[in-house]
Amino acid sequence: MIGAVTTLAWNGFREARRNRVTVIVAAFAVALVIGAVLLTEATVSTLERVLTDLGLGSMSLMLTLLAIFLSSGLLSKEIERRTIFMIVSRPVSRGMFLLARLAGNMLTLGVILLLMALLFLGELALYRFPLHQSHLVAMSLLWVELLVLTSVGFLMSSFSSQIVSAVVTTGVYFAGHLSSEIYNLSQKSASGFLKALGKVAYYVLPNLEKLNFRPHAAYAITVGAGEIVRAVLMGFGYSAALVGLAILVFSNRDFK
Repeated sequence: MIGAVTTLAWNGFREARRNRVTVIVAAFAVALVIGAVLLTEATVSTLERVLTDLGLGSMSLMLTLLAIFLSSGLLSKEIERRTIFMIVSRPVSRGMFLLARLAGNMLTLGVILLLMALLFLGELALYRFPLHQSHLVAMSLLWVELLVLTSVGFLMSSFSSQIVSAVVTTGVYFAGHLSSEIYNLSQKSASGFLKALGKVAYYVLPNLEKLNFRPHAAYAITVGAGEIVRAVLMGFGYSAALVGLAILVFSNRDFK
């Protein structure tokens, strides 16, 4: 069973790696990080801060788009190509299949993130800028944020089309980063319904800003261990809940 799950995860990684869109997005992300050096030539006094903002921002943007693309199209492609019938007929549960595909996706995102991080750290070394603890925290917690988004995409793709999954996951990304603002605005409303809706959205949506440590990195602010642990637990806990729900939905889905 473990061997079958590992094989599925590795096949998912190889399939995502061979995908042309994956290659294009990864190449574009690398180009953006390299371009950060050229764009910061005119801002010598704030070169380190701008380089950090552009470098980490490029990683976040491109990897977020990639995570949405991979997670929202996973199950729909399996169903369209009819390969899902061969997989579910084998002695591998649908839950294990879903977990294996999730592992393959996160391995793909992790490898690309690592390559981009090495390039970014190389740029810091080139300009003789110090490596701060917050740089490493920001890049590491970005992977956790990608895990949450991938879990959202998996849940949506377990019962809906690729387009719907992509739209909803994109909406969750923006709403997750704006959840505090949404809550504050809703509480200023005279409508009790809007206040209740804002409160529900605040507690249901993942607060992705808690996983965003790029501002800390830009200003070289050390992140406390407690804050890191709380962010990781929040990310993994939310992801586990979403994946569990996705497994429940996917396991009861009737493929015809």
